Amino acid sequence: MSVVAARLYRDGKILTEIDLAKPIPHVEKQGDFIWIGLHEPDDGALKRIQEHFGLHQLAVEDALDPRHLPKMEPYGDHLFLVARTAHLKGERIEYGNTAIFVGRQFIITVRHGSDRAHTPLRAQLEATPWLLKHGPDYVLHAILDFVVDGYFPVVDELEEKVLAMEDHAVESFLNRSETARLFTLRRELFRLHRILGPMEDLASQFLNLHLPQIDVDIHPYFRDLLDHIRRVIYRVAGLRDTLTSVIETSGLLEQQRQGAITRQLAAWAAILAVPTAIAGIYGMNFDIMPELRWEYGYYAVVGVMATICLTLYIRFRRAGWL
Repeated sequence: MSVVAARLYRDGKILTEIDLAKPIPHVEKQGDFIWIGLHEPDDGALKRIQEHFGLHQLAVEDALDPRHLPKMEPYGDHLFLVARTAHLKGERIEYGNTAIFVGRQFIITVRHGSDRAHTPLRAQLEATPWLLKHGPDYVLHAILDFVVDGYFPVVDELEEKVLAMEDHAVESFLNRSETARLFTLRRELFRLHRILGPMEDLASQFLNLHLPQIDVDIHPYFRDLLDHIRRVIYRVAGLRDTLTSVIETSGLLEQQRQGAITRQLAAWAAILAVPTAIAGIYGMNFDIMPELRWEYGYYAVVGVMATICLTLYIRFRRAGWL
């Protein structure tokens, strides 16, 4: 088991470090609470913690499974939550899983696959004991806000990529690899939106449900959390719409370019049809053709063909076909 940190707090300050290899101390005062952070533990690692805090078996099983969507479930005197973290690797979004058990006097986090440890967050909270003394529900808000804030760099980078692709699509044709890249980004945004929807529902439950583990004075913090999630959802929806418009714009521009090429080919075909027709007539093997014995017939026919071709060329040029 990878224990990031395990500490007992009193009045927002560290009272003692907890060694999980030894019996976990009991919380004595009402304002005290324990915060345990675990990273990718196995089944046996949670057994002692489960027995000490009375965690529900189903919640423990879910905490060990990194594939769950965001959710919140009450189990007696404690809540079980799952949040999904996200980070960009190349042009693909990779997801982690953070399971959280929270009661009136404890909070336990179990991380899987997340690149962002809670160590900086814990240090930040320990540096502000007047906030940390609010208890586990405030720590819960801080962790969820930390997870949601991690979405913004992902969206920022994706936004730059999408805008660059939009500019490129207007200037030139998208080749096969660029088109595939465009659809890959669109698919990644759909996956991210599928995560954000349950995250929004999770944050809404703190405001709409009566939860004994959450004090009323913490509600404004969860309202702010909900606002952050909705901002991410709004930007992701905007990026999805932009990618859709890039696909449509690219298709329209390609149709216009193909139409211009088709008009050019049609114009040149019409111009070349005239000398072809005249030359075809004089290529016939007839004995009686009055023009064959005319001294200036060749020059006259060539002049007529040149005049007609030049006239057609000028008209097509003015019409924008050439």
